Amino acid sequence: MRIGIIGTRGIPNNYGGFEQLAEYLSVELVKRGHAVWVYNSSLHPNKSENYKGVNLISCFDPEAVLGTAGQFIYDFNCIMDSRQRNFQVILQLGYTSSSVWYWLLPKSSIIITNMDGLEWKRSKYNKLVQKFLKYAEKLAAKKSDNLVSDSPGIQNHLKNNYQLNSNFIPYGANMFPENPDQNIADTNVLKPFNLTPYSYYLVICRFEPENNIETIIQGYLQSGKTVPLILLGVSKNKYSAYLISKYTSDKIVFHQPIYDLNILNHLRYFSAIYFHGHSVGGTNPSLLEAMASQALICAHNNIFNEAVLGRDAYYFENAADLSLVFNSENLSQNRETFITNNLLKIEQQYNWIKIIDAYEDLMLKTLKQ
Repeated sequence: MRIGIIGTRGIPNNYGGFEQLAEYLSVELVKRGHAVWVYNSSLHPNKSENYKGVNLISCFDPEAVLGTAGQFIYDFNCIMDSRQRNFQVILQLGYTSSSVWYWLLPKSSIIITNMDGLEWKRSKYNKLVQKFLKYAEKLAAKKSDNLVSDSPGIQNHLKNNYQLNSNFIPYGANMFPENPDQNIADTNVLKPFNLTPYSYYLVICRFEPENNIETIIQGYLQSGKTVPLILLGVSKNKYSAYLISKYTSDKIVFHQPIYDLNILNHLRYFSAIYFHGHSVGGTNPSLLEAMASQALICAHNNIFNEAVLGRDAYYFENAADLSLVFNSENLSQNRETFITNNLLKIEQQYNWIKIIDAYEDLMLKTLKQ
């Protein structure tokens, strides 16, 4: 197949979940004999035209100057370029700033859209933007040839609101260490952070209100714990500035984003508790990576997280819940059970090869329809 992937900032990943998916998927599809092109933002640090056999197309992205509006122009530029490429399949990752241009997508290409999470529920958006995002979601759902949902919650939403079936394909994760029975994690990775194994709490996410970062901080403060709380992923926004100015201390440490998966996995592996505060969206890649890294997880209580973790995690809704988790006497007792069960989920449900198999099968099936 000739496959184009749009909707990301590009590969190799230095941003988030869609970029991670695009990287793993495109590289593996090339190994299987397909020709794949991934669109890269002109702001991406990688300026080459090829990455591990994947063709890269750089398109002008004015987001650095125009902010969010620049994303619409970038997606427009990608779509206009795709009209010249004779793609058999275009995989569209997300719809936020691209579905309004659906009528410009090449008519000869099959359009498969990963519907992402419920973007219009994100609290960072005002009512007008949320209304637009609902409209954009509807366009993407109605105008695509096939749909992907990364969680049962998104699948049910599309069925209930648009009477549309979608294909459940979650994200994937690789075991860390590669053989979980052999403890080969390296404590030296912690030295630049002045951390010692199992003597810190960890949060890794983009700094947005719907990720419940302040709730986690407040729960930590209420618990009276003195073990450091590391919050990794500071964004260039007002919310980050607010949190940093209000809560920075010797024990509450804010850190810039890190995209080196080896470092991230070590940090997760050696954390006393890994907190996952995401409350909007589907199967979150960073949650799967925490499970695959043998972290003891405490997650925000919602249908998306529960669909992935089941009974193998602690859950919270507010700071009081978190304070109880921090001071739980059962942490050591539950750690082994939770981790063992979550590793089994990664192996059986969220294995990258199985995820890529599902995407490849869907593309081939859609082409034959």
